[in-house]
Amino acid sequence: VSVIPNFNWSGDGHRARYFQIRGIGELEQYEGAPNPSVGFLIDDIDFSGIGTVATLFDMESVEILRGPQGSRYGANALAGLVYMRSTAPTAERDGRLQLTVGDDDALSVGAALGGALDEGENIKFRISGQRHESNGFRDNPHLNRDDTNGRDETTLRARLGAHINSDLELNVAALHIDIDDGYDAFSLDNSYTMLSDKPGRDAQESVGASLRFDWTGPVSGALTSITSFAKSEIDFSFDADWGNDNSWNPVTYDYVSLTDRDRRTLSQEFRFVTENWLLGAYAMHLSEDLRTTNLGDYYDPFYDFADNLDETFSSDFESKNVAAFGQSDWHLGDATTLSAGLRFERRTTQYSDTGGTDADPSEGMWGGELSVTHELTGDAMGYVTLSRGYKAGGFNTGIVPANRRTFGAEVLWSLEAGAKASLVNNRLLLNVAVFTSQRDDQQVRLSEQLNPNDPASFVIYTVNDSDGGALRGLEADLRWFATDTLEFYASIGLLRSKLGASGRDLAHAPRYTFAAGAIYRNANGYFARLDATAKDGFYFDVSHDQKSEAFELLNARVGYEGENWIVQLWARNLTNKHYAVRGFFFGNEPPDFPATLYTRLGDPRQVGLTIERRFN
Repeated sequence: VSVIPNFNWSGDGHRARYFQIRGIGELEQYEGAPNPSVGFLIDDIDFSGIGTVATLFDMESVEILRGPQGSRYGANALAGLVYMRSTAPTAERDGRLQLTVGDDDALSVGAALGGALDEGENIKFRISGQRHESNGFRDNPHLNRDDTNGRDETTLRARLGAHINSDLELNVAALHIDIDDGYDAFSLDNSYTMLSDKPGRDAQESVGASLRFDWTGPVSGALTSITSFAKSEIDFSFDADWGNDNSWNPVTYDYVSLTDRDRRTLSQEFRFVTENWLLGAYAMHLSEDLRTTNLGDYYDPFYDFADNLDETFSSDFESKNVAAFGQSDWHLGDATTLSAGLRFERRTTQYSDTGGTDADPSEGMWGGELSVTHELTGDAMGYVTLSRGYKAGGFNTGIVPANRRTFGAEVLWSLEAGAKASLVNNRLLLNVAVFTSQRDDQQVRLSEQLNPNDPASFVIYTVNDSDGGALRGLEADLRWFATDTLEFYASIGLLRSKLGASGRDLAHAPRYTFAAGAIYRNANGYFARLDATAKDGFYFDVSHDQKSEAFELLNARVGYEGENWIVQLWARNLTNKHYAVRGFFFGNEPPDFPATLYTRLGDPRQVGLTIERRFN
C-alpha cells in the first residue's frame, strides 16, 4: 500500500486495522461503536474498521476507490473504499506451494489448489491456506523473551464458481482468518526494547462468507444479488504502564487493560445494471458487544498515596442500515458522457451500557455524485466529478466523559478533476487527479487522561467540530515500459488538510507520499525489483501537536522464475531506517507523570528467502 498516493494506515500492533484515504479515516485500536470512514471488503464481506484480517496470500487484487462511495456499490463510505479480491477459480487445474523464511525467526508456509470439479467445467473451485509465525522485532529483557510482540497468523480461504445455466452464475466465497499476535510495541524510551511484565494481545478471529448470483435474463440488463455475513472476535490487551516493578521502584505502579469485542454483520445487496443506468438496494444488520476491564495498583511512599483500580465496562450496540441507490449515464455526443448518482439511507441504532446509558436514535442521510467524462483522444480521457458523502453519527463506547457519549453525522463535499492516458503505443500509462473537499460537522477523535495517576484512564472519543475541515491535493502515477524487460513506475500524492478552526493538518495526513521503482525481467527467467517510498512527517493525533519525522524506505528483491519454480531473495527496509508509525502523548511515568511522546516504531530491516512451486 505504500505506493498508493495519499493512502495511510494506523494500528498499534503488527497489522493495519484502520485506513486513511486523503487524510480521512479512523486511527485507534479504541474505536467504539462501528462508524468507519473507509469501507473495507474482502470478497464482498464487510470488515470495515477491523482490517487486521487483510492477509495477502493468494489474493488476486486490491482496489482502492478514493472519495465518497455509495451510488454504485452497496456499502457507503465517506472517504473511500478498499476492496480485496482473492484469486478466482479457473477451469484449469493448478496449485502453488510457498515457503518463506527470514530474519526475526519468520516462517511462513502457504498452499493453494484450484480447478474444475466436473467434465463440463461448469463448477470450479479454489482453496488456499497460509500459516505465518515470527517474533515481532522486540526484545523484553525483563521476561527474557524476544517474542512478546510476535505474530501467529492462520488464513484459510475457499471459493466456488458455478454456471447454473447460460443466464445464471453463482459465486461463493468463505474465509477463516485467525490473527493471534502479541502486543508489546511501546517502550518508555521509544526503542525496540520493552520492559513490560504483562505483555498483551492484538488478536482477531474472523469467519465470513458471501453468496453472489449474477443473472442475465431475456431483459436488457443484469441482476446481481450479494448476501454476506461475518463474525469477528477481537481481543486487545496491553500493559498500561509499559514497565515492571524494577522500573518504578520504590513506587508501586502496575496497570493492565483488556478489551473483548464481538462483532456480527449480515448484509444483502441487489443491483440491476443496464448499459446506461444502475438501480440498487442495500441492507445491513450489525451488532457488537464490548467489554473492557481495567485493573491496577498504585502506591507512592513519598506522599503516602494509594489507589486501586478494578473496573469493568460493557456495552451492547446494534444498527440497521437500509439504502436505495442508483446511477444513470447520458451520452452528450460521441466523446462526452454525463453521469449522475444518488443514494438515500436510513440508519437506526440501539445502544446500552453498564454506565446507565440507553439510546435508540435514527437518522436519514443522502449522498450522490455528478460527473462529466470526455474522451480527449482514443488513448486519453478527462473527467470532473462533484460528490457528496456522509458518515452517520454514533456513540462513544467505553469509559468516556459523561457529556461525550454521542456525536452527530458528518457531510463531505468533494470536487475532483483528472485525466488518464495511454501514450507511446501503450508503453507509458499516466493518471493524474486534483481534488478539493469540504467537511461539515467534521467528526474528530480526541483523547483525554481522566486520572493523571491512572494510565488505563487514557480515553479516546469522537466529537463534532462545528468549524468543519478542508482538504485539497494532487495524485499522479505513471508506468513506463522502457523495453520488453525493463519497467519503471512512480507515484506521488500531495495533500493539504485543515482541522477545524485550528487550521493545522489532520492526523495521519502527510503532506506528501512518494513511491518509485524499477522492475527487470529477463527472458531467461531472472528478475530484480527495487522499490523506494517516502512519506512526510504527520501529526500522530488530533488532541496534541506531536509529529513523526519524514522517512524513506527501500525494498528490494532478486530471483529466478522457471516454468514451475520461483526463488527470490528479498529485503525490506534495506537501509534499516528507524521510523515511527504511531504515537501517543500523555503522562505515563510516576511520580510526576510528565506529558511525553511515546511512539511505535516500524519494523527494522528484514531479509528473507521465498521459494514457490507451482503445479499445473
